[in-house]
Amino acid sequence: MKARISEIFDSVQGEGLYLGERQIFVRFFDCNLNCGFCDTKPDRFMEYEPQELFQEIKLYQERYHSISFTGGEPLLYKDFLKEVLKLTGSHGHRHYLETNGTLPKELEDLIEHIDIVAMDLKLPSSTGLGEYWGSHRDFLRIAKRKEVFLKTIICHSTEEEDLKKALELIKDISPASVLILQPNSNENHGSLNEKLSKFKDICIREKVTTCVIPQIHRIVGMR
Repeated sequence: MKARISEIFDSVQGEGLYLGERQIFVRFFDCNLNCGFCDTKPDRFMEYEPQELFQEIKLYQERYHSISFTGGEPLLYKDFLKEVLKLTGSHGHRHYLETNGTLPKELEDLIEHIDIVAMDLKLPSSTGLGEYWGSHRDFLRIAKRKEVFLKTIICHSTEEEDLKKALELIKDISPASVLILQPNSNENHGSLNEKLSKFKDICIREKVTTCVIPQIHRIVGMR
């Protein structure tokens, strides 16, 4: 049982509700989506068995908030990840899953080992892809068993209708969850400010707790 891992490193979380927390990052190589705004397209990887990855994680001796399993899409390696989570959990680590929120069956098999789910909502007008409302709905029903917050990328192309569908999904499934509006790092943030302000107002009216948080690690030049 092996997985393709593009990198393992320690840094601080650069986005979302846990901004600034020190984490060990395990970045999986493959993804089942190809979003137009994607800023993570690694060109190399190494193959690891679960025990090999665990031994490398153990080299990080300092105190960390959690291990961030990110990608790519970690849930593509569900069986591998499950074995790793058992190993790291027995070693006292907390588990932070960064995911595109489209693989509910895979999450179901792992959720008991996850502490925090950072779930994307892929808006069609942002990604340039199809709709994932059904998958997102099923995924959030499972993710809400643990701590979960949601993140959606806002682009110049993002349509208000898509945001409203996302808000209805949140209110229906997990109304206490926080939604992060994240400006597309590949576009000029200044020119997105008006749209972000308008979208934040819509979220307030719909009574969904919302924060606007850019990718701080990209702004300050951190890994």
